[in-house]
Amino acid sequence: MNVEPIASDASAAEGYDGRADARADMRLMRSLVIGIFILMAAAALYFARAFFMPVMLAFLLALTLTPIVRFLRKRGIPELVSATLLVLLSIFVFVSAGYLLSGPVIDLINNSYSIGQQLTERLAQFKRPLERLMDLAHQLEALTETTQEPGVQRVAVAPSGILSTAASNLLEAGTSITIIFVLSLFLLASGTLFYEKIVQSFTSLSQKKRALRVVYDVESEISHYLLTVAVINAGLGTVIGLGLWGLGMPNPLVWGAMAALLNFLPYVGALMTILLVAVIALISFDTISYALLAPAFVVLCDIVEGQFVTPMVVGRRLEINAVAIFIAIAFWSWLWGFVGALMAVPLLVVIKVFCDHFESLSPVGNFLAAQQTAAIDEEAVENNHKSAP
Repeated sequence: MNVEPIASDASAAEGYDGRADARADMRLMRSLVIGIFILMAAAALYFARAFFMPVMLAFLLALTLTPIVRFLRKRGIPELVSATLLVLLSIFVFVSAGYLLSGPVIDLINNSYSIGQQLTERLAQFKRPLERLMDLAHQLEALTETTQEPGVQRVAVAPSGILSTAASNLLEAGTSITIIFVLSLFLLASGTLFYEKIVQSFTSLSQKKRALRVVYDVESEISHYLLTVAVINAGLGTVIGLGLWGLGMPNPLVWGAMAALLNFLPYVGALMTILLVAVIALISFDTISYALLAPAFVVLCDIVEGQFVTPMVVGRRLEINAVAIFIAIAFWSWLWGFVGALMAVPLLVVIKVFCDHFESLSPVGNFLAAQQTAAIDEEAVENNHKSAP
């Protein structure tokens, strides 16, 4: 009886199982390494946010202004001259907006308590279901009050280090703003230096061409998107400010600037603008019916911008999945606060455009894409499958 073929088959099967186990172990190790890298990167971004946040803002500002620099370069203006003028213009706009908005914003903050009281009085007819909760809150407040019995002194602990903390925060903000504008100036004035360095990193001519094509495509799409969205948001803020001024809203400049800034937060920013405008309108106008015109006008502007203007100008290809947007806003707001929330969607678009240009990262780009894009891709795959022999 010949047992050699059986033994060889058994050894081959054992070898195949061993290779399959080795590949599974390698995939597991790769997943663990990627997970550890993501956790370490998140920790680095959190603890070193004083460095990463202004640097990332500088890159986003440079990408936003790059199409203008490129346009002026084609007209014979050097990058250094156009970059300097654009950065100086950005500084002027930033300082002017801060100066014009500082007074009304400070007044709103100082009057927040009286605004709350006026809103409560205005909505008194709607607060009956909440009366029990209000009574409970008053009872808890009474319990936490310091007793007024004779012989017992009320001790108030004054917060220490307020001036030093404010000075430190002011110095940190000034340093971050300086880094943003100076670094963006260097990035804009460098021209094609980064492209040359990237091309020099590859050896073969085909790799150089592919790398240059990918870098140019990514930079062009992201720059066009950021500049277009910035212009659209500025236009939206202008329309809302003028409309609220026509309705007689106080401080319409503040609400227009707030609408333009918060529109970088899809869904969330528009909701915040509508609620704040509704609160101020309710305490500013005599009748509730007229007060509701202001938030209704903001809703109309947001609908026109979100459903018609932005899809028509930017296009559907760069639309992001709503779930991914909310996750990104929650993550970056936890990481870097309000500034991180404003940067969440632009950074998400950067990641999506980058992933779309690399086949190995296409699943990530497909996940970030909007439902319309996913449906089109699924339909195309199904049609290709049906037409295949």
